[in-house]
Order: sequence, then C-alpha cells, then structure tokens
Amino acid sequence: MSGRLQLRRGVVVAESPLLVEVGEERRPAWADEALVGEVRVGDEVLVNVAAVELGLGSGGFDLVHANLTRGLEGEGRAGAHVIKLNYTSLQHAVETVERGRGEPRPTRRSVPVLVLPLHGHLAPAAWAAAQAAPGAKVGYVQTGGGALPGALSRDVAELREWGLLRGHVAAAPAYGAEHEALSTLGAIDAAIGALGWDAVLVGPGPGIIGSATEFGHGGLVALDSAHAALSLGLPTVLSPRLSSADPRERHLHLSHHTQTVLGLLLGPVQVAVPDAAGVPGLPEAREALERTAGDRHRLRPSVVDLAAYAGSGLSTTTMGRTIDEDPLFFAAPLAAGRLLGE
Repeated sequence: MSGRLQLRRGVVVAESPLLVEVGEERRPAWADEALVGEVRVGDEVLVNVAAVELGLGSGGFDLVHANLTRGLEGEGRAGAHVIKLNYTSLQHAVETVERGRGEPRPTRRSVPVLVLPLHGHLAPAAWAAAQAAPGAKVGYVQTGGGALPGALSRDVAELREWGLLRGHVAAAPAYGAEHEALSTLGAIDAAIGALGWDAVLVGPGPGIIGSATEFGHGGLVALDSAHAALSLGLPTVLSPRLSSADPRERHLHLSHHTQTVLGLLLGPVQVAVPDAAGVPGLPEAREALERTAGDRHRLRPSVVDLAAYAGSGLSTTTMGRTIDEDPLFFAAPLAAGRLLGE
C-alpha cells in the first residue's frame, strides 16, 4: 500500500549547491528545473523529504516538488499530445521519438545493444566503446529501475560534453532527456533508425532501486531491455554486475541481479567477461558466469585497461568504493564497452 507524499514547505537559502530551509534546518535539495522552473534564493518551495527521512543511500537530498514563488506559470510544450508521469501531479506533455504509424521501417542495421545492469556501468562502457571504435556514434537509452529524471545524471552530462555519448533518450517512465520515448523498444528502434546511432547503451538512471529480494529490484529492467533488443533482431550484449569488494554477499563476485536476469531471459545473449590479470575476485566471477550462463548464453572475453580508464577523468567510484578498491566492478563494463567496437 502506498504512503502519502511527505511534502514540506521551505525557503531556498542557497542555489549552488541548492539548500532549502525547512523549519529550522537547512537541507540539501535538487530541483528538476525542466519541470518546476528556475529556483532562486528566497523562493518558497514544496520539497519531498521521503528519501532523506528513510535514510536511503542513493538519496541524501530533498526534491523540489513545486516552486510556489515563480513556478506556477509553466506553458507546457505546444503541439505535444503525449503525457509522461501520467496521472501524477508531475504529468507533463512531451514529443516522442518513436516512428509514427504507417511510417516505413528503416533498413535494419545490425547495431549492437549493450544492456547495463546499473548506472555506474555507463561511463566506463561508453569510454571503452570510444577507445575501441573512435568516431562511432554511441548513445544512451535511459530506462526505469533507477532515477527517472534525465537531468539528474552527472555522468550523462559529462559524457555528452566529451562527445563520448552522441545522444540521450529517456524511455518511459524515465523522462527529461534530449529525446523522449514511451517504450524501450521504441527508443532502440528510433536510435538505430531516425537517430542513426552505431551502438546503443541501455540501462537505468542513477540510484538503482533495491529490496534485497529476488525479483523486487531495479536490476530486473535489464530483462526487459534485453528482450526489447532481441525482439528487434539486434546483437545483444549484457554487462554483468560484478564486484570484488561489495560487503553484501548477494552482490559479491557475480551479483544476484545478473544471475536472475540470465536465468529468466527467453533468448540467448552475449555476456562480457573481463580479460585481465590480477583482478581480485575475477576467477570466482568467471566461474559463476560459466555456471549461470550454461549452454544458453555466450560468454565473450574482452581485454580491459583499468589503468587507462582510471586516468581518464571519468567517474571511478561506486557506492563509495574506488576503482582501486573494487576493480572488478569497473572491469565488467570496460569489457562490455570494448565488445561494441569489435
């Protein structure tokens, strides 16, 4: 059963980083200005405090729900007739990137699709793809399973600025990217058709949802994403969630997220396996992958360069652990990204 929104009234006291005074407490916050408009010092706002009150590790800040001072004059998007976040107080009109009914299907290209288990794989996978295939047009389809706002990810902004991502599509329920789609399948179809991408990275936004259960976690979105790619007849690669230092047994070596997805897939996929010497936990992870994949999925070893990525300037931390502390986590998306360029 759903709980009520935990909304509180506050006043903005700083803009960068955003701080909102709620009662007598100054609290960090984030505002999706594409939805709520600009936020300035002195504005009276409503903030959703649920994540902070629950102590969620992926939260740590309140979310501006509405700006009562200057956010009530939004004009929407002229000509749009499709809604995202529909039937919520944040519903808004968007123009979608999917092909129109009756439009000719573009000539199908054999564009590879890399399915990411969580957002932390995006930067290393995009970097490795660029190293393996310089000039390739690689884009990112953001799905559910993690943060929904397209503007929240610092990694996406940085990868776009560096030219390592050539586009960003938000597939519902995600929203707020350069392009909007109502389905992951429609997003991938548009990516290889109208958008002309050479490779597609598809996965959740930051802050994956989890409940420590077999099926109740955001990692299961990888199952839907892989099925979407397979249904279009595209080469489908899975980046496995690996770790040599995660304190949770269910995520150590080969995460139960990846094990579950590989077991439930209705068709075979390729699974990237890091080829690197001296990475703690890699032999155990490889053995677990072989056992889980069996004869259904194809394991594809791929050479990784952890040192080069560590010096790239891109994100090298996950859940508070550095690339030196958990090299296996980063080795998996580096291996997967390299496969896209082969």
